[in-house]
Amino acid sequence: MASQDERTVMDPRVAQNRENWDDRTEIHLGSEFYDVERWLREQPGPRAREISALGDVSGLSLLHLQCHFGLDTLQWARAGATVAGLDFSPVAIEAARDIARRAGLADRSEFVCSDVYDATNALGARTFDVVYVSLGALCWLPSVDRWAAQVAALIAPGGRFLIHDVHPAAWALADDSLTIEHTYFEEADPFVDDSPDTYTDADRPLVRRRSYEWNHGIGEIVTALIRHGLRLEWLEEHDWTVWPRFPWLVRNGDENFGPPPGTPRVPLSFSLLASRPD
Repeated sequence: MASQDERTVMDPRVAQNRENWDDRTEIHLGSEFYDVERWLREQPGPRAREISALGDVSGLSLLHLQCHFGLDTLQWARAGATVAGLDFSPVAIEAARDIARRAGLADRSEFVCSDVYDATNALGARTFDVVYVSLGALCWLPSVDRWAAQVAALIAPGGRFLIHDVHPAAWALADDSLTIEHTYFEEADPFVDDSPDTYTDADRPLVRRRSYEWNHGIGEIVTALIRHGLRLEWLEEHDWTVWPRFPWLVRNGDENFGPPPGTPRVPLSFSLLASRPD
């Protein structure tokens, strides 16, 4: 394990995002959106599309980067993997450990508090059979290349990387229409948000409101992963996402939201599978 002096100094904007996510976590834990008590009762496993991408994970090691409080992480433990979750919010990590204990999955999981840019140090230079990233991760990071360097270093030879995240074209859209409001490409200057709201239902406004977000184009994401030694297996763009990101989206099936019939289909999320050669 690296000493504190050897670890990456956190960007002050990312540090501000951490405070914002500490606050969000307290709200999310009591939200209907996450419904932790129902999750504990129903004991869901990974989503069908994720199982289709990765197959049987029994006996594999899996690392979930930017895991929040670990519900998606622990679903892989239920599928037979030995899992680790990493997130920069100490509030989220403590909650994840508590949920793992209540779910009876503490022996198949660990949760580590760290900036994702310092993940290799925080995890003691370990590697994993699978590295996994779920929805709503990349926009909080100023450099997709630095992120890709960490991802590649954490995958064991022959291992795989799976991400499902917000499509950068959707990130660039205005909230209330099909018009471009934000940049599609990564830029040094972030989008600054002082909204009192989070994406879930809430019983109070955010106290630590300021956050910083960056977009990263699909080409930038793919090229960064390839630059750091990963091989692209497939890339899929989806006209759906798993939450009502825009007020004009309508429910499409049990868990997805998409454009209303008769309106243009636009990419709302994407999935990517990559591998590290042996």
